[in-house]
Amino acid sequence: MTDQTQGAPLSIEELKAGVATGRFDTVILAITDMQGRLQGKRLDAGYFVDHVLAHGTEGCNYLLAVDVDMNTVDGYQMSSWDAGYGDFVMAHDLDTLRPISWHPHTAMVQADVQWLDGSDVVASPRQILKRQLAGLADAGMEAFVGTELEFILFNDSYEDAWARHYRDLTPSNTYNVDYSIIGTSRVEPLLRRIRLAMSDSGLQVESVKGECNLGQHEIAFLYESALKSCDNHVVYKTAAKEIAAQDGYSLTFMAKYNEREGNSCHIHLSFRGADGEMVMADPADAKHGMSTLGRQFIAGQLAHLRELSLLFAPNINSYKRFAPGSFAPTSIEWGRDNRTCALRLVGQGPGLRVENRIPGGDVNPYLAVAGMVAASLAGIDGGLELRDEFIGNAYQAGGERAPMRLVDAVELWERSEWVAETFGEEVQAHYANMGRIEVDAFDRCVTDWERIRSFERM
Repeated sequence: MTDQTQGAPLSIEELKAGVATGRFDTVILAITDMQGRLQGKRLDAGYFVDHVLAHGTEGCNYLLAVDVDMNTVDGYQMSSWDAGYGDFVMAHDLDTLRPISWHPHTAMVQADVQWLDGSDVVASPRQILKRQLAGLADAGMEAFVGTELEFILFNDSYEDAWARHYRDLTPSNTYNVDYSIIGTSRVEPLLRRIRLAMSDSGLQVESVKGECNLGQHEIAFLYESALKSCDNHVVYKTAAKEIAAQDGYSLTFMAKYNEREGNSCHIHLSFRGADGEMVMADPADAKHGMSTLGRQFIAGQLAHLRELSLLFAPNINSYKRFAPGSFAPTSIEWGRDNRTCALRLVGQGPGLRVENRIPGGDVNPYLAVAGMVAASLAGIDGGLELRDEFIGNAYQAGGERAPMRLVDAVELWERSEWVAETFGEEVQAHYANMGRIEVDAFDRCVTDWERIRSFERM
């Protein structure tokens, strides 16, 4: 742990003392946008303490109504040219205040988004999750989450990668380094720097391992309460890119960079009672150690997985992960420790949990976890029966399939009465519009694949 950070999380008293001594001169205040990115401002630390601490700061409401290129686009109720592109409030959550050692003398705090009258911006990803967690609390339970993000690391800088149109980049490893110690040793200085920076910022690192694609790695963190895990997820994703850039590397979390293995983001979810008691596990169940509630928890996720696919796989590229034999699922099945299934039951007793293997590295964690929590609650409230586990190769299963195109996922989301009832019509319309904009942008694009096939031979 560095002298600068001296541990995390950071209390407001420690921040004020650090401002007085010069330990902190900058505070980053950030929200998470629809794409799962941190957006916000760098504030003078003294100004934050003296002025922003009491009431937050403002930002243009187009931050939750633009595409990935920050282009203003039509179709959003909350923000438009006709409405004047006004402000909303970035209302900081001091539970997220933390030092960030990869930027000197800097702290970060994450924020919810409110309208100027103090009401919630209901389509904000963080608020969508908080509403589902509030419903879970009303049912006497709490959600715990762990996310496993994979990335591909390149020896090229981001600027060089851009100039080369992201072609012919040099991966940091030239062969499959899945579980390889020597493979991860090649880039251990960078991996170690990321791990230690995350530890300084309050994330509990578990491990780092190589993965199958060339230059592919995964850094895993200990599970936390659902909101804290999602907050940590977006901080880590930003930090990993920034630290890599500082050292002359680039890395990508995109779901499918090339024809080899994609970047997954497996999401582990479990429920506990409000007092920490096990509600999903039952030692009397000799086969799986699951309670009736645990079975309903999985049944709800299976029942609503297709209509929630937009939250798990939000981009055109997301769907290119899904292929037989790819470790990315295609069938909506559940199984005990079966990596071919969309939902994999792992652990036992207090560690019993479900791993959702649908999401890729491009997922917005708040939206994905909100969907999983909502579907689980629906299964519990509806007393749904869990079908038998799938045994064998689920790629060969004959049942329901996950959507294989973004346009299909948008349609399932937009037509779902359950989505409208569960998330509200405003949220349903907002994210349907996001998906349609992505589809329309891709449909207008002429790709290298088309040129290679058609330039001379068609």
